[in-house]
Amino acid sequence: MKFNPAENIQDLQYFGEFGGVNPSISDSSTYTFLSAKTMFDTFEGNADGCYLYSRHSTPSNLYLGEALAAMEGTETANVTASGMGAITSVLLQLCSSGDHVVSSRTIYGGTYAFLKNFTPKFGIATSFIDITNLDVVEASITENTKVLYCEAVSNPLLEVADIKGLSALAKKYNLKLVVDNSFSPLSISPAKLGADVVCHSLTKFINGSSDTVGGVVCGTKEFINALRNVNDGASMLLGVTMDSSRAASILKNMRTLHIRIKQHSKNAIFLADKFEADGLKTVYPGLKSHPSNSLYKQMMNVEYGFGGMLTVDVGSLQKANELMELMQQRNLGYLAVSLGFYKTLFSAPGSSTSSEIPEKEQKEMGLSDGLIRFSIGLDNNIERTYKMMKKCMEDVNVL
Repeated sequence: MKFNPAENIQDLQYFGEFGGVNPSISDSSTYTFLSAKTMFDTFEGNADGCYLYSRHSTPSNLYLGEALAAMEGTETANVTASGMGAITSVLLQLCSSGDHVVSSRTIYGGTYAFLKNFTPKFGIATSFIDITNLDVVEASITENTKVLYCEAVSNPLLEVADIKGLSALAKKYNLKLVVDNSFSPLSISPAKLGADVVCHSLTKFINGSSDTVGGVVCGTKEFINALRNVNDGASMLLGVTMDSSRAASILKNMRTLHIRIKQHSKNAIFLADKFEADGLKTVYPGLKSHPSNSLYKQMMNVEYGFGGMLTVDVGSLQKANELMELMQQRNLGYLAVSLGFYKTLFSAPGSSTSSEIPEKEQKEMGLSDGLIRFSIGLDNNIERTYKMMKKCMEDVNVL
C-alpha cells in the first residue's frame, strides 16, 4: 500500500487515564518505583514502560513522539524543546572531534550558525555546498565526513533536495543523511526516500498556531535510544526536554494537520501562479519554472500539494519593508518570522531568519535584499487575498 502519513496519524488511538478521548497529561517531573531493582533497571535502560525522570521521557512526550514517527514512517521519535534542540542534539550525537559534515548552503540561519560558529569549538568542521548538485556533494565528502545534512525544502530559497540521490551517496560512503523536513510535512516523507534521521521544528506547520516551540527527531529505535541514553545521549545530557503540557497541545493540533497542509498548499499555488503571471520574480516548488519542480513531483505525497512557502523578489530591502508594512496595516498577515500560522506571515530573510549568514555568502547563494518569504495562511477566499495583496504592490510601485 502507498504510504500515507495522515492515515498513519489517524490510526493511532489513545485513551486518557479516566477514559478521556485525549490522553492524560503526565504532570510530574519524577516517577516512583515499587522496587529498587526496577529503578536500577530503568537507569540501565532495561525496563520497558517505566519512567525515570521527565528530562529522559514522559508518557505525554512518548504519545507525541509515536504520532510523529507514524507520520514520518520511522521506528520511533524523540520530541525536544525546540527545533534547534532536535538538530543540535542529532549533530552532536553523530559527530565527534575531527569529524566533518557536508551541509546544504541554504539552511535555516540558526543551523548555519551552529555548524559555522559553534561546532568548530569541538573540532567539527562543515563544508557548505550546493545540495542540488550531487557531483558537488560527492566531491565534498572526505574520509572524516560523518553526516550529510539538508532541508527537504530549503529555508529560505526553497531549493529542493534530491533525497534519494543523497541517500545513495550516504550509503556509498557510510554516512548518515539527516533531513530537516519543517517546510514540507506530509508532502514529503524523507525516511521513505532514504533519510536516516528526520527532524522538524514542531513550532511551524505541525503545531500550526504559533503558540508553542518544539522539535522532534524521527529515526530508528537504536538511534533514538542513543540520544536518550543517561550516560552519553545528547538529548538527555543537553536537557532539550519538551514540557508535557506542550506535547499534549501539539498532539491535539496534529489531528488537523492534513486539512491545514492541503489549504496552505492550495492557497500558495494560487498566489504563486498569480504573482508569476504579474511579472514578479516568484519561487514556489509547484511552479513549472522552479528548477526542481519535476523532482518534487517524484518525491511528493500528491494530495498534500507543494507546501505553503513561497518567495517573491521585489528588488530592494526598502521596497520589501514598505510592502510588508502595508500588507500588515491592511490585515493581510503579520510582519513576523516563523511559519505555519493560520494567517500569512512575511519577512525579509536576509535581515531576519538568515541574518546569521554573512552578506557575501547570502549573495553567493542567491539570497537578495529584496526577497520576501511568505508563509501563506489558511485564508478561505484566496482570490480576495490576492486582489488585496496586488493592490498593496501597486501602491508601493512593486507592480
